[in-house]
Amino acid sequence: MRGPRVFTGVHVGNVGGVTRSAAWILGPVLLVCASCSASDADESLAEPAATTVVAAMTSNTSTPTSTPTTTSTSTLETVTAEPDDSGNACVVTVLAGDFLARIAGRVVDASIEGIVAENHLVDGHVLHPGDVLDVCIDNDVDDITGASLVAADAAVVRRQQTKLNELFAPYRFVDLVIDGDSGPLTRQLLCAARLGLGLPASGAHMADSSAEAETLFAASSVSLPDGVDTSAEKWILIDKTCQVMFTGEGDQLVNIYPTSTGESGHATTNVSSVKAFRFNPALETEGWHDSTSFPVAADNPLNGNMYKPIYFNDGEAIHGASYVPPTPRSKGCARTFPLHQDELISWLGLADVTEAIWQTATIGLRVTVQGEYLDIDR
Repeated sequence: MRGPRVFTGVHVGNVGGVTRSAAWILGPVLLVCASCSASDADESLAEPAATTVVAAMTSNTSTPTSTPTTTSTSTLETVTAEPDDSGNACVVTVLAGDFLARIAGRVVDASIEGIVAENHLVDGHVLHPGDVLDVCIDNDVDDITGASLVAADAAVVRRQQTKLNELFAPYRFVDLVIDGDSGPLTRQLLCAARLGLGLPASGAHMADSSAEAETLFAASSVSLPDGVDTSAEKWILIDKTCQVMFTGEGDQLVNIYPTSTGESGHATTNVSSVKAFRFNPALETEGWHDSTSFPVAADNPLNGNMYKPIYFNDGEAIHGASYVPPTPRSKGCARTFPLHQDELISWLGLADVTEAIWQTATIGLRVTVQGEYLDIDR
């Protein structure tokens, strides 16, 4: 299973202040910076609702000073964990004032490193009061969703792959190879199925005879996932957990596409029903536009890495690309295959646009980005 990770920036946020505290794990030691300003932190801390809660590394709640302090995690008191509201002792709710050492101290047989690895926390991750953490380490289960972290046997996976191909046949996914391997492409569709069947989004393996497996095999179609703005005439929902893109009109699902969102350090920003504001057909270069921030020397046919981008959040766009893996690999945008990008453009009625436009009304699209990608293979 996964080993402990050296972690350089888990932050626990609390509402109601302007100063931030950053908690860094270096091996088994937690360093607490009690007076870091927003300008000292990385961009992931520039969220208006996340402010200081960390007081000290020890289990008391003494007032922090401006000098970073250190203490070994072995000095923490170990007590029985309080389960979340569901009664599941493997899931703990983050409280106001919590930090990872304190959370680990409330759980029997838990460590900071174990919690970090089990929850796939990454450098700069912000924890907020009310968030939940899986604290049962290396039990091969995502205890928050109940999903298995271990693939079922090949015969079970082949049945799942066959069902997924049937369920997504109306949409824009290439059929899975029925090979019994619960790899990234299979798990991408499992995740999309969970979304479209009203189950918690997860890119984990699906256990045989589980409740969600029963839901999958009983389904004849998928429907609108949570998060869709059905008041919008045309909408796109990009789910980073699944690396999929749902499109629709009002309360009608139109299509589902694979996508690849921003990689670590360049994560696509979560937004709710924002208006797409710019479209660049780039006809002078056959649709290929070279990114201003991340230009390429020679990638696509005409020296461009963005095919007919539709911008929705500053420099973040939905655009075609020559490579769209089932994992985040872009620099903040949401990639589609060029064929799929052309379909989106035709669906929006923009196929005849000959030059870049900055017109939200003409584009007529609202975009939502949600979720967080968790790589269960690492």
